[in-house]
Amino acid sequence: MVVGAQLRRLREAAEISTEAAGYEIRGSHSKISRMELGRVGFKERDVADLLTLYGVDDPVRREALLELAEQANRPGWWQRYADVVPGWFEPYLGLEQGAVLIRVFEVQNVPDLLQTPRYARALIAARYPDASAEEVDRRVELRMRRRHVLDRPEPPKLWAVLDEAALRRVVGGPEVMREQLRHLVEVSRLPNVTVQVLPFASGGHAVESGPVTLLRFAEPELPDVVYLEQLTGALYPDRPSDVIRYRDALNRLGVQAEPPARTPDLIADVLTRGAAGQG
Repeated sequence: MVVGAQLRRLREAAEISTEAAGYEIRGSHSKISRMELGRVGFKERDVADLLTLYGVDDPVRREALLELAEQANRPGWWQRYADVVPGWFEPYLGLEQGAVLIRVFEVQNVPDLLQTPRYARALIAARYPDASAEEVDRRVELRMRRRHVLDRPEPPKLWAVLDEAALRRVVGGPEVMREQLRHLVEVSRLPNVTVQVLPFASGGHAVESGPVTLLRFAEPELPDVVYLEQLTGALYPDRPSDVIRYRDALNRLGVQAEPPARTPDLIADVLTRGAAGQG
């Protein structure tokens, strides 16, 4: 994304259209758009040709951008799970690892980065009923590896708003659910994690359409990324007006939900009186 953003700035500064840029690298304007959004890898020849077209002739600057493009093509740790990672999900994994802020709204389940192994296993087994035990193990392992992003020396900030249904839907049985809820209380105390609960009593809200994830990056030139996961694919709305609308909706959810300080008490209430406390 960093490489793509820099290429876009250079193209716009040179007042060159995406069509003209695509023609220069024997591609289309849509290929240029995908490159500028960081959705595809970079061929050294393409980047070099674009830099020439954009008038970047300083050898030091060209070399820096070409080196950055080479780094962008290096495989991430998650690529060893290619057997269980669909093509539409792989870009998200890279974005998640590079974000400085991860904002999540979940309706039915606890967010992936806050799940316990047993809770994750129950969800994955339900979503992939025909998967072998080995495949389920691989998917659980991947999800647990993703959690380490919160343990880094300079971790991203995670701000999660959970619908009350996510706390009361018993996944994997009462024991698994109690373990998950206790873990949620513990992780919510981390300085880089904020968890809020949107109670049933709050009524309708701005994100009735379902779960939303918004990622923000340290580089000021990079736009926020909205990720909407579906059963067999995902959407990445990237029109600035759409991104602003989702960001504003998440802001309203944060105001409408209970304050973060109330989260341990709300979860404790579910543990003692809710469905997860039974059994």
